[in-house]
Amino acid sequence: MREIEIDDRVVIPLSELELSYARSGGPGGQNVNKVETKVVLRFDLANSPSLPEPDRQRALRVLATRVTKNGELLLRCDRHRDRERNRAEVIERFREILGAALRPPRRRVATNPSRTQRRQRLDAKRKRGDQKRLRGKPAED
Repeated sequence: MREIEIDDRVVIPLSELELSYARSGGPGGQNVNKVETKVVLRFDLANSPSLPEPDRQRALRVLATRVTKNGELLLRCDRHRDRERNRAEVIERFREILGAALRPPRRRVATNPSRTQRRQRLDAKRKRGDQKRLRGKPAED
């Protein structure tokens, strides 16, 4: 696997991802103190040549809370005991997150309530008003 297919238009080569490893605080017993199983993925979103400019701007806007000041997307995984499973999971999560950020939002189609819906809403309001009015003190004749 030399590249990650985000969607039908965007493919990111693995050379643009920087993967580093660290000691994990997760499960593993004594192994945790000796083996670097935690995977940290860095992707330079602001300067990636693989992203068209409109996609880059949308991704930077959507992922603003996850991107550093330098425009890097950081993801990490230390869920599993071995490095390869953590590496596979962080790459899959990267693909999902970037894919969701690049997907344009669906346009909202404005609709109007039907005549029946309007009548039902007004009937319900009238009924609630009648209930409240009946809770009050009886009128003196």
